[in-house]
Amino acid sequence: MVRVWDRVVRGFHWALVLSFVTAWLTSHSSEDIHQWAGYAAAALVSMRLLWGVIGTPYARFSQFVRDPATVLRYLSAILSGREARYVGHNPAGGAMVLVLIAAMGSTALTGWLMTTDAYFGVSWVEMAHSLSAHGLLVLVLLHIGGVALASFRHRENLVRAMITGRKRKAESTDIA
Repeated sequence: MVRVWDRVVRGFHWALVLSFVTAWLTSHSSEDIHQWAGYAAAALVSMRLLWGVIGTPYARFSQFVRDPATVLRYLSAILSGREARYVGHNPAGGAMVLVLIAAMGSTALTGWLMTTDAYFGVSWVEMAHSLSAHGLLVLVLLHIGGVALASFRHRENLVRAMITGRKRKAESTDIA
């Protein structure tokens, strides 16, 4: 086993899960809790952006952000059942990290705008927040599906890896 996900990445991941679930479940019942969950998500996203630049090797964006052609080749390989195992994020997972961060940031930003004097009650801001939140839910479900598929295909429990920080070390055909 090799250490892949550091405490900051793992703590960020599970705290973001908690803030998203809390915000989702309180969206129509508790405005204060909903807003604080959104502020927490915004702070977490900001922290993760910084950690993606200065963090440990597998946390850095430079380690897992790939160009669109590489992501598309990887997605094609998934469809044919011949995708490589990556010790860190695979190209699709790396793209999903970026999209999830952007969607969470957009949801938090539009939610905050709704609390300001300038945008309180403005219908397009409310619509943007709703679309962003619902889009984020779709992305979360796709993320969970991708984690389940990769766990199955590579015989590796990725949820456990995000708890312990450890994954199986690279074999000859894997990409470290």
